[in-house]
Amino acid sequence: MGNHLTEMAPTASFLPHFQALHVVVVGLDSAGKTSLLYRLKFKEFVQSVPTKGFNTEKIRVPLGGSRGITFQVWDVGGQEKLRPLWRSYTRRTNGLVFVVDAAEAERLEEAKVELHRISRASDNQGVPVLVLANKQDQPGALSAAEVEKRLAVRELGAATLTHVQGCSAVDGLGLQPGLERLYEMILKRKRASRVGKKRR
Repeated sequence: MGNHLTEMAPTASFLPHFQALHVVVVGLDSAGKTSLLYRLKFKEFVQSVPTKGFNTEKIRVPLGGSRGITFQVWDVGGQEKLRPLWRSYTRRTNGLVFVVDAAEAERLEEAKVELHRISRASDNQGVPVLVLANKQDQPGALSAAEVEKRLAVRELGAATLTHVQGCSAVDGLGLQPGLERLYEMILKRKRASRVGKKRR
């Protein structure tokens, strides 16, 4: 699987138009990315092993009443040797989800470097970023506000819409409001892009 990561990375034509929003989940190893993905997919906690390549799932998120939105979610391994491949997956994505282990404060500086690197890459400038401060169920986990401060999220730039949401893969806390906010940011960016094109 790992030998074909770049070849399997999604392109603009990979998904049918208007059927699903393309979202990529990245973050350091052991942050809980895959557990969050499967909590969303199966509505239960799944203990996972480190991702050597990627996982992908189509997830439908209710947005009130009978409405809902479908996300095609790509979860990419966070080991240091895999991080250079993140950009192959984030190219032309609708939204970035950056997962951090809020109970492991000593790795937040490393997470900050990777968050700023991927969000400032030329292909990703302006792409909405949802930061999930995972493992809120664990003692000593930092709040979303503290994680936002430690990661210097507001320094990503005025053109990048961001939101930091506390969550837990164990009980699903915070995932629904986090994805709703991501959807709102994606729509806002699309509207701004259309307005900008009309003015030209």
